[in-house]
Amino acid sequence: MGESPLDRCSPDGRRGKVHPMPKDFFDEPIASGYDADSALMFDPGIVDPAVAFLADLAGDGDALEFGIGTGRIALPLSRRGVPVHGVDLSEAMVGRLRAKPGGEALAVTIGDFATTQVGETFGVVYLVYNGISNLTTQDEQVECFRNAASHLEPGGCFVIEVLVPALRRLPPGETFRPFTVTSTHLGFDEYDTVTQAAVSHHYSIDHGSVGAWSIPWRYVWPSELDLMARLSGMTLRERWGWWRREPFTAESASHISVWEKAN
Repeated sequence: MGESPLDRCSPDGRRGKVHPMPKDFFDEPIASGYDADSALMFDPGIVDPAVAFLADLAGDGDALEFGIGTGRIALPLSRRGVPVHGVDLSEAMVGRLRAKPGGEALAVTIGDFATTQVGETFGVVYLVYNGISNLTTQDEQVECFRNAASHLEPGGCFVIEVLVPALRRLPPGETFRPFTVTSTHLGFDEYDTVTQAAVSHHYSIDHGSVGAWSIPWRYVWPSELDLMARLSGMTLRERWGWWRREPFTAESASHISVWEKAN
């Protein structure tokens, strides 16, 4: 019998199913304004603690960033002396990274970070700014953990920064919650509490022109992430409310979780 297309080697060299490339929601229109729209996340008060945390974990080793984007974390981390390799689906976002000082020196692989292999192992793999939620099914999120584990050296760590689902702020019977309301930008999250699927809807006004776009995502609970880690051969090492190792409590809006691969 002939070879099935689903049994051919995937681009990473592994035999098995060929994963279809997911849709890129961070294409040129989004990438062109990404840094400006996310200006708060580029503030040194947010970036510096994250970089210090990751540099401490990396030690003398290398780091791999899933969803490297425009280099918000990768560039300052590399300036701290940590060699950084990145994976990102969006060529437009990586183009912005390349245009920044030091961006051309970073190794970046274009692909889906849930499945793309780069052929190396690292002391730290990290995925920040709610990136795990950009994988919109539980299966994809599990694959991401398995992919991270396959890139880690024994004793290496996988780090995720992600929000805690804000369902307590969702009024009974409602499915929408505003997260940004200004004179130039309205943002609403739409939740499906059965499937954990969500969509962020954005409406902006720029020089009299109105723009609208929506991005799907999937919210995920800390305990669910811990189970994904266990399925991938990793165990929880630490969990914090923020990068300065603030305690994680019932009131935390997000968490920094670190899972360690067995030696």
